Amino acid sequence: MAAHLKKRVYEEFSKVVQLPQEEAPAKKLRLTKPSKSAALHIDLCKASNPTDALQYLLHFARSSVEAESVEGVVRILLEHYYKEQDNSVRLKIASLIGLLSKTQNFNPETILDDTLNTFNTEKSHQILAQLLDTLLVIGTQLPESPTVRHRLIEVACKHLSDTYFGVRNKCLQLLGCLCNVDTPLNKDGQGLVPAVIGGGAPGVSGGVCVRDAQSVISDYFADQDPRVRTAAIKAMLQLHERGLKIQQTIYDQACRLLCDDYEQVRSAAVQMVWVLSQIYPESIVPIPSSNEQVRLVDDSFGKISHMVSDGSWVVRVQAAKTLGNMLQVSPHFLEQTLDKKLMSDLRRKRTAHERAKELYASGEFSSGRKWADDAPKEKVDTSAVNLIASGACGAFVHGLEDEMYEVRIAAVDALSALAQSSASFAEKCLDFLVDMFNDEIEEVRLQSIHVLRQISINITLREDQLDTVLAVLEDSSRDIREALHELLCFTNVSTKECIQLALLELLKNLTKYPTDRNSVWKCLKFLGCRHPTLVLPLVPELLSTHPYFHTPEPDMDDPAYIAVLVLVFNAAQSCPTMTALFSDHTFRHYTYLRDSLSHLVPPLRLPGRKQAPGVSGIEGSGSVESAQLFLQQSLSRISTIHNLQDPGAQDLLNFTIRDLQRLGELQTELAGAADFSATYLRCQLLLTKALQEKLWTMAVPLCLKDNAMATAAAKQMLEETYKLEFLYSGLENRQVATIHHVRLQAKALQLVLTARTRRGVEPLISVCEKFLQEVESFQRLFVVELPHLQESFVGKLLDVSPRLSACKPGELVKILQTTLRQSGFLNLQLPKQVQRASATIIEPTGESDNPLRFTSGLVVALDIDATLEHVQDPHNTVKVQVLYPDGQSHVIQPKPGDFRSPGPHRHRLITQVYLSHSAWTEACQIEVRLLLAYSSSRLCKATWSDSSTESLQPAEGATEGTIPFGKPVKVFIMPKPARR
Repeated sequence: MAAHLKKRVYEEFSKVVQLPQEEAPAKKLRLTKPSKSAALHIDLCKASNPTDALQYLLHFARSSVEAESVEGVVRILLEHYYKEQDNSVRLKIASLIGLLSKTQNFNPETILDDTLNTFNTEKSHQILAQLLDTLLVIGTQLPESPTVRHRLIEVACKHLSDTYFGVRNKCLQLLGCLCNVDTPLNKDGQGLVPAVIGGGAPGVSGGVCVRDAQSVISDYFADQDPRVRTAAIKAMLQLHERGLKIQQTIYDQACRLLCDDYEQVRSAAVQMVWVLSQIYPESIVPIPSSNEQVRLVDDSFGKISHMVSDGSWVVRVQAAKTLGNMLQVSPHFLEQTLDKKLMSDLRRKRTAHERAKELYASGEFSSGRKWADDAPKEKVDTSAVNLIASGACGAFVHGLEDEMYEVRIAAVDALSALAQSSASFAEKCLDFLVDMFNDEIEEVRLQSIHVLRQISINITLREDQLDTVLAVLEDSSRDIREALHELLCFTNVSTKECIQLALLELLKNLTKYPTDRNSVWKCLKFLGCRHPTLVLPLVPELLSTHPYFHTPEPDMDDPAYIAVLVLVFNAAQSCPTMTALFSDHTFRHYTYLRDSLSHLVPPLRLPGRKQAPGVSGIEGSGSVESAQLFLQQSLSRISTIHNLQDPGAQDLLNFTIRDLQRLGELQTELAGAADFSATYLRCQLLLTKALQEKLWTMAVPLCLKDNAMATAAAKQMLEETYKLEFLYSGLENRQVATIHHVRLQAKALQLVLTARTRRGVEPLISVCEKFLQEVESFQRLFVVELPHLQESFVGKLLDVSPRLSACKPGELVKILQTTLRQSGFLNLQLPKQVQRASATIIEPTGESDNPLRFTSGLVVALDIDATLEHVQDPHNTVKVQVLYPDGQSHVIQPKPGDFRSPGPHRHRLITQVYLSHSAWTEACQIEVRLLLAYSSSRLCKATWSDSSTESLQPAEGATEGTIPFGKPVKVFIMPKPARR
């Protein structure tokens, strides 16, 4: 019984209760980057000799260091610096500290004290120079800290008396970069002291003379080492660049340095003298050994002119360039640079009173009985009373005749700058510039032509000068010939013989180089416009007309005859009596050329004939304003559309697009803005058609045709947005945001159409994720423009952005479809100036029926000559595409040297394309066109006004492509089979 009870007791009280097992907390992993300082410390400790340590330091210098690790790395470097005995290792450590101080987001003030402490024990001059360079880096990183600046200047003053030139150089550089003009310095180089101490006189403190930074720096103009003298001048120039006014007392010292034995000193002194001449141009300075005085700018001009004859070509180049920047010099000093003999204007003349006084002092006239009794009482050195040094006479003559072409180019550029500011000087230097057309170096000849083109407004060429100019037309360089054509476009000539001579030489040029046809025609157009009265007496001879006899009709296919007609017709525009000398076939030829070459032949009022279009004043100044008003009215009409589904929206868009296209054809000044607006409205029209009610209320199998049209519309919208962004220049951030908004609409439409045609969820997930990433990118890029997009598609999407990130693909598609149909129309705000990139292929013309024959398997060169307008960065974006009849396509990237820049926003492409193909049975046409390459990763365009986009990184999946621009040209080619 007891055993039974015991058993029951154990059964009652020995129950097993199983508690729920608690889940162990997950271990959190923290990923840490290995410490740079620890790794560097281990490497330096492993180094057994200075060579190994130097190798470790060189390897470390090539790696990047985070801002938070810089201070620890510097501590390790300084710890090893004090232990190291080898100078090369310590020098590298000092260099590394300066390099680490430039790390972004790092405050170098935290390592300043440790760096300054190294000066207490360092004895090596080279390392001291490197440490001073490190201090210079720290000082430039902390320009707003006066305490840091004063401490660094104190160190620089302390080491100014060092015997090593490198230390003195760095000290002067520190003073030039950090000193203020009124920074007081101790004369004995013991550092910085207050300007006024204890209420005493400024500049005096306890027997120590306090001086300003300029006085201390100028003391080293006379240093024994030329490198220190150069550093002192550059330090003074650095003060000037920082906006501090240099004292005029420095001028005499700078002038003495022009005669230094070392070219680096003389070159820097030339710059110093020029700076002082710009600060104190009207100050009066005395001429040595005389009582005369001149303006400082004239005196400095004479001294710099003298340096054009320096023995070093580097100094001569510097002096010639500097002369071109001295626009305040007096005219007689300026004209003296063109004559090697000293003009009488620059020689000091005695007044009548002085001559009478001298005669009175002599006592009486000479009787002749005493030898040399009338000799002058003292010898007067003629060079001592000149207002300009005799060596400075004919400075530009010496420069233009220099043996180094760099000096000649610098002299030509200086002449250009001075001639543009003085019409009289431009006339006097004309002969010298024309003579430079015969220079042996092509670059000098080309620069001389460009310079003469710049000053052509102030000059008129004589016949002998024109003869020298036209001789350059036989040059083999195409750039030289086209530059000369450009010069003749804006040059005035004096007689009708000059016009006749120019025409004959241009026709010879056209015969010898047929590829110059367009350039010659353009030159004759401007030549006729500028000289109608000189062309008038030549018309009977030029057109071969006779008062009594009929002359044969010339061939209209002759480029030379077309050139003559272009000259005559443009002269007739300003000379109404000239048309009476035309024969009947001349009027017919005018009508033909007016249609075929309208850019070269102007509209004329012909007697007894209907007025040519454009003569009645349509192209007046008021037409641009009226066209601008029409453009604004068209865009304001479109702004009345609140929703793309409104009735009549499509018709209004169609009519407005038609009007804008016609406006762009009629008014070239507004072609860019009109085309841009029409393209944007075309995107909206495509979106309107794609969102028709019929497509979205029926099943996909029942509207396959409409679905395909919507897909094509979305694809075309994307292409048009890339054209809007990359084919037009002058866009602001507002317009770029509008373009990206339309692109988002097109991609949303593509996503909805993809969801309707595909089955399954998996293919949509990646597409939806990519679309959401683009929405986030849009929000990040154009955060400033979001207030203007409240009622648009993006604005409505951002309102429901929390739902978008959490919903399923099917729900996302429904939201996009609803938002697309309900979103408001986004009005287009045009910027001030929009220009469309365009290209015109000049050669090949595509008019020849003679095929270009070559052996199959080999190559043949096809010359390409094209004009590019308003193309940004053409060296990287413009490509040439060749399409063969069998569908093959080749894209060629021209070389950077193939591009020229004849004017602002204009480029010229002259290159060769190599063609090759297998044998053909007959000649066929290939198509040559120009492409504009683009990449959507170039988010930060130069025309955007918002600087916040500059720090953004490009997207990983950047879209790249090409846009055809310009009319293509077709060329006949015939690959022949190879002979066996």
